[in-house]
Amino acid sequence: MIKTSRYIDEPDMPNPHRVSARKLHDSEQAQVVHIQLESGEGLKRHVTPVDVCFYVLEGNGVVEIGDDRLEVGADTLVESPARIPHRLENTGDRPFRFLVIKTPRPTAETKLL
Repeated sequence: MIKTSRYIDEPDMPNPHRVSARKLHDSEQAQVVHIQLESGEGLKRHVTPVDVCFYVLEGNGVVEIGDDRLEVGADTLVESPARIPHRLENTGDRPFRFLVIKTPRPTAETKLL
């Protein structure tokens, strides 16, 4: 059976960043979330207990991982290792859309690490 998800059909999840975040996939192996930042919006600097990749779908923004800062645009994949502070910010004038891919999916146990 083929399963599909469209971000527009998924509800926004409450999150500490107060931005549009919609879960597209959630299994033990991985979690995929679609995030859309409007002009001037950004995620708060935070740490995840698992490795994360960001795949930029549309727009431009800045990715900060540790002390590094990089301007990114569409069709770019950025890797962020576990337990390193990171954030993304929309520095453009149109929506900045990207996928957050966490592997493996965080659990209560990994959040304690």
